[in-house]
Amino acid sequence: MRPDYIPVILLFLVFLLIAVRQIGGFRLDIWQIMLVGALAVLATGSITPAEAARSINLDVIFFLFGMFIVGEALVESGYLYHLSFGLFKRVRSADSLILMVLFVMGFFSSFLMNDTVAIIGTPLVLYFSARHGVSGKLMLLALCFAVTTGSVASPIGNPQNLLIAIGGNIPNPFLTFFKYLFVPTAVNLFAAYILLKIFYRKEFHSRPLETMREEVRDRGLAKLSKVSLWIIFVLIVLKVVTVFTGWMDFRLTYIAISAALPIVALSPKRLRILKRIDWHTLVFFAALFVFMESVWRSGFLQYLLNGYGGELSGVEPVLLISVVGSQLLSNVPFVALYLPVLAHLGTGVKGMAALAAGSTIAGNLLILGAASNIIVIQNAEKRGETLSFYEFARVGVPLTVINIFVYWVFLIVV
Repeated sequence: MRPDYIPVILLFLVFLLIAVRQIGGFRLDIWQIMLVGALAVLATGSITPAEAARSINLDVIFFLFGMFIVGEALVESGYLYHLSFGLFKRVRSADSLILMVLFVMGFFSSFLMNDTVAIIGTPLVLYFSARHGVSGKLMLLALCFAVTTGSVASPIGNPQNLLIAIGGNIPNPFLTFFKYLFVPTAVNLFAAYILLKIFYRKEFHSRPLETMREEVRDRGLAKLSKVSLWIIFVLIVLKVVTVFTGWMDFRLTYIAISAALPIVALSPKRLRILKRIDWHTLVFFAALFVFMESVWRSGFLQYLLNGYGGELSGVEPVLLISVVGSQLLSNVPFVALYLPVLAHLGTGVKGMAALAAGSTIAGNLLILGAASNIIVIQNAEKRGETLSFYEFARVGVPLTVINIFVYWVFLIVV
C-alpha cells in the first residue's frame, strides 16, 4: 500500500513555517504553528478525533506540568539564583561561564532527565546573560546543546535512553552507557564550546565576571521549592533502583506531580504560579503528538525503511537513521518504533548505544529534534528572548556532523 502523502506535505509546511515564523505581518509562535498542523491533519481526515485523543501522551503532559510548577516556584522565590551561586561562584570570564553551562547542565541532564534541566535552566542562563552582559542567544544555545548532549551518557538522561536500557537487552546499563558514551559525550560538549566560540566570538568579551549570591525573595516558597527538589532527587533514585531491579516501576509523571504537590497545596502563591507556567508548551506537545501520529499512520516512514536495501542494525546506519528519523517523528516515538526492529535483528550493545546517541543528538541538528529545545525556546520567549530556526541550525548542523563522527569513531574503536 502506498503512503498517504498529505501528513508528509503538512510536515514540510510546518518545518517551513517554524523556519520563517512569519506570514505577512503576523509573527507566529512555534506552538501556534504546531497547533495549526494538528488541526490540519484532523481536517483532512489523516487522523480521526479518537485516534488523535489516544495519541496524546498524558504522561509527558503531566510530567511537564508538574516540572513547570516547580521551575516557576524556584524562579518566583529567588531560590534558583541563590542556589546557583554554589555552582557558578568561580566563574570569572565569558569562556568559563559557557564551559560551566555546558558541562554543569550536561552533567545534571545525565541524572535528572534533560527536560527537567531545560525547564529549570532557562531562567537561570537568562539571568546570567543579563547579569554578565553575555548574549542571551549564546546562553540559550549553550543550554540546548548541554541538555541534549549531556543526556546521551546515561540510561536515565532522557526518556528514549530509558526505553533502550529497558528494552534493548543491555547488561548493566549504567556501566554500558558509561563505557561507550561517556568519553565521546565529554568530547562533544567541548566541541559545542568550540563552535559557539567560532560563531559568537564577539560575545566572548574579556571583561572579568563577578558572581554574587542572590538573596531569597520569598523564604516560605523557597522552602517548599527545596522540598520539591529533594522529592525529585529521591524519586528519580528510587525509579532507577526499581526499574533495573525489576521490583516495581512507576511513571515519571508521579515524580513531577509529587514534586509539585507541596507548592500547589501549601503555597499562598499557588494561583500566581499556575497562571505563570508555560501553558503554550503544553499545547505544543499535545499538538505534536497528534501531528506525528498522523505522519506515522501515513505509512511514509515505513515505506522508506522497506525500500532501504542496506543493513539496518550496524553502527553507521543506526546513527544516521536515528538522527533523520528523530527529526521526522521526534526521538521518543521513533525509538519506541525502531527499538523492536533492532532487537528482532539481534542488534548488539554497540548498535543500541548508537541508537541512544543518534536519537538524542538529533536534538542538536534542528529545533524540532528534541523536546528540550522547544521547552527552552518557549520558556525564553516568555521572558523576552528567543532563537530563530536559522540561529539554531547554523551552529547545530555542523555540531551534529561532528557529534555523529565522534560517536561513530568511538563506537568503532572501543
